[in-house]
Amino acid sequence: MSTVTEITTDLEFHALTSDAHPNTLLVLSFHTPWAAPCAQMANILSTLASSYPTTSLGTDSRIQFLSMNAEALPDISESYDVTAVPFLVLQRDGKVLENVSGSDAGKVRDAVERHAGKSGNAGKVGLPLKLDATPRKEGQAGGSVNGGGDVHSRTTKDLSGYAPNSADPVTAPEMSDGQADRDELNKRLEGLVKAAPVMLFMKGTPSSPQCGFSRQLVGILRERGVRYGFFNILADEEVRQGLKTWAEWPTFPQLWVGGDLVGGLDIVKEELDSDPDFFKSYAVAKGNGGMAAPDAQVQPVSATT
Repeated sequence: MSTVTEITTDLEFHALTSDAHPNTLLVLSFHTPWAAPCAQMANILSTLASSYPTTSLGTDSRIQFLSMNAEALPDISESYDVTAVPFLVLQRDGKVLENVSGSDAGKVRDAVERHAGKSGNAGKVGLPLKLDATPRKEGQAGGSVNGGGDVHSRTTKDLSGYAPNSADPVTAPEMSDGQADRDELNKRLEGLVKAAPVMLFMKGTPSSPQCGFSRQLVGILRERGVRYGFFNILADEEVRQGLKTWAEWPTFPQLWVGGDLVGGLDIVKEELDSDPDFFKSYAVAKGNGGMAAPDAQVQPVSATT
């Protein structure tokens, strides 16, 4: 059965893809270690790969599965316009056939089978099939213990008509839910997202980004002359985890404008595609964007004409 090959260098990627037979479908999976859906995608691809026969690159095989860290290989990620993970690219003979964003097992399997055909082990080795469960009918036997008859008739009681009363013992001790701590953190987060008219929550700093997506977003802001504040979420785990929940946005970088969440790199690109002047109210001279002095972050800086 086939397996998923992990790519760790640009050289390895270009060598493997250039050696692939023109008829071979390459399934390129982009992931990051911090995004939970990527782990699910890894399981999906591993299961799919195992349902296809083992072949070597360069032969007339139906399919090859390659996986790579999108942040560790930013040049490759950018060449495929990867702005969110997990991200799947289906490619044959150097041409991109289809992209799949997210970890929907059904979409991934449909895309792969559409371009590579169904595996030879369909129904035996493949993604888990939907299971049907039929409720037990009243009076139906449920098994026995040591041959002693119906286990349900001897070990269970019908509690459908029972309602607890004040005399019943507490089933579990009451525990603090940490609401005060959460309120304090949320107040801090509310202040952070409004610390500057444009706030970037990123991995690393503008001068030393620690992920490819953060680096690209810094480049976009700098190119458009945007003055912005930033927060290195790698330096504060409480903010990193809390902002995911408070903003209902699970990944970084995150860009906030006027105290409102815009989104990650892909959303920012979409905003600029639909409105090239999206950052105009926050820009100075083009190409001179970057971290503004505190007094310049109180109000947006009008663009010069």
